[in-house]
Amino acid sequence: MYKVGHNDVVGLVKPAIDAHTLGILSFAQILRDCGIHVEIADDAVGEEIDTMAERGSIDALIRWIRAKNIDVLGFSYRLDPERGVEVFARLVGVLQQAKLLVKDGGPLRALWFGGLPPACERVVQRVPFVDAVFRGDETYQEILGNLGLPAHLVPEQASAELAYDKARLEFGAEIVRNRAYLDVSPVDRSGSFGFGTRGERVADRVRHGMTHKLPPLMRAHVGPYAEDRAQAVALFLDWTARLAKGGLLDVLSVGSSQLTQSNFGEDWSDLPNGGGVPINSAEEYRKVWQAARPMLVRTYAGTKRVPRMAKMHEEALDICWHALSLWWFSKLDGRGENGVMRNLEEHFETLRHIASSGKPMEPNVPHHFAFRGSDDIGYIVSGYVAAKAARSQGIRTLILQTMLNTPKYTWGIQDLAKARALRMLVRELEGPDFAVILQPRGGLDYFSPDMEKARAQLAAVTMLMDDIEPDSETSPQIIHVVSYSEGVRLADPEVVEESVRITRYALSEYRQLKKRGDMPEYGKLPIVEARTKHLYDEARRMIDFIEATIPDTYSPRGLYAMMKGGVFPLPWLSACREEFEEAVNQPVLFMHGGVQTVDLEGKPLSVRQRLFTIARNLERMGFAPSGYQRVTSPRHAHEGHKGANSEKD
Repeated sequence: MYKVGHNDVVGLVKPAIDAHTLGILSFAQILRDCGIHVEIADDAVGEEIDTMAERGSIDALIRWIRAKNIDVLGFSYRLDPERGVEVFARLVGVLQQAKLLVKDGGPLRALWFGGLPPACERVVQRVPFVDAVFRGDETYQEILGNLGLPAHLVPEQASAELAYDKARLEFGAEIVRNRAYLDVSPVDRSGSFGFGTRGERVADRVRHGMTHKLPPLMRAHVGPYAEDRAQAVALFLDWTARLAKGGLLDVLSVGSSQLTQSNFGEDWSDLPNGGGVPINSAEEYRKVWQAARPMLVRTYAGTKRVPRMAKMHEEALDICWHALSLWWFSKLDGRGENGVMRNLEEHFETLRHIASSGKPMEPNVPHHFAFRGSDDIGYIVSGYVAAKAARSQGIRTLILQTMLNTPKYTWGIQDLAKARALRMLVRELEGPDFAVILQPRGGLDYFSPDMEKARAQLAAVTMLMDDIEPDSETSPQIIHVVSYSEGVRLADPEVVEESVRITRYALSEYRQLKKRGDMPEYGKLPIVEARTKHLYDEARRMIDFIEATIPDTYSPRGLYAMMKGGVFPLPWLSACREEFEEAVNQPVLFMHGGVQTVDLEGKPLSVRQRLFTIARNLERMGFAPSGYQRVTSPRHAHEGHKGANSEKD
């Protein structure tokens, strides 16, 4: 294996068809942190790779390699594995023909490949002289090891902060090795008011657990798929009954199919299902509720006729809480036929219905922004905006979902700071008529396809959850358990129950270790407090700005204006790009374990630096009154909003 040195120039390329860039940017940042010079190829090179088979040449890539004095070439392809192997093998063949490899007298001393695990396995077979492959589940330290970089090259600050991530994974690995979690038994919650009956409130079950010092409620997402619809529904009912009998799961989250969400009650004969359990009638939901006794049950919202679907979920499923995505589950992400404004209008109507029912609401929001490249401030602000919009429509209980490990390259210290900043901001909304229940979860694409490593990651992320509010023995109140098989396959009841056992055991063991002094109080490190304060202050500055600038801030028009004006950077948005060009055109970079909005030269931008541009966008689009310069000039951007009315609904 070639060991990268300080004098090497590393070149990174990817095909243009792969719109997601954070992986390659994160990888580049790791190298740059260690003092390695990194060049990332432009779109022209990526587009040439897309058409390499037809063109038979890679002239732009060759010119780029020579012009930038590239010593090591890394190629990323995280789409179809078979296609990735073919493209990489063809690329290597062309490089050999052009005599660019060092063994042929060329400048390239090493080749790297980054792709999905199956692609990495096949690349090693097809191109045995490839120096390193990266599957995407490597830790910071593992990446350095694969590259042969010595530990002393890691910056001192990064080394200290990454000690938390290393400790968490070691903790998780030990839990998986001893398998003591297999002895975890169900929690007796039968004393909770209305336990298992129709009309039971999740708030009552949470309150009972806190009063009696029981573990958090365990929620998991379950949804088998089969080609035959009736067979899939029957299998799901069987799984539901088995989970109910096992007693380990408290909240069953129905993993419904895309057609259930978008075409409920219609004829699906000629429509692709897209995975998930294909429930298509209120009667089938009633059977789910019956099979789930005594679990609480929830499911996805619809993507059209959203208020009507919510009412049906109340009547047929006795849904324990509703989840709405506000901007999302629309044309914006290809999940529905509603335009964004129409979607917001339907969601606000649905919020009012939920409020009348007295049920809680879960904003299924911040991670959808993160999936499309939003910076950490956008993640936090979108969560706060969703919470305040819910309160403005009469919601009295909010389930605050916090998806950790999103993006999966996020350092644990930054994850804690993001979660805390959001929780602190939303806590400011609490009062006699508005309560918040914290529900953290692991990231969607965080878990390794290596099952043992994924089990350890599940325990490690549980440790992270406990550190969000380390001084509270009753936090979190609910944990959304992402099954460890997520990186490979859907979770059946056995995997779901094992995942719950790992989570509960890890939580208990970590708390015991801290009490005995055998584990540092990572959640109380000064660096966590400092990062939290920075993110809180930046998010508060943005919130004060939008409340002072956008009339009727917490309305469909107000939320639409935020996205339209560029409050949330969305560089990877694949649909509606022209409609939201101000969001799309904001670049981001992975920096110091988090995602940061940057200028065209890659220099980080503070919120204060962004406000003038956003205000100008809003005025030009007709979403804000003229005269914004008075309060949003670069010098007065924050000061002008210190007195903004944060209660303006």
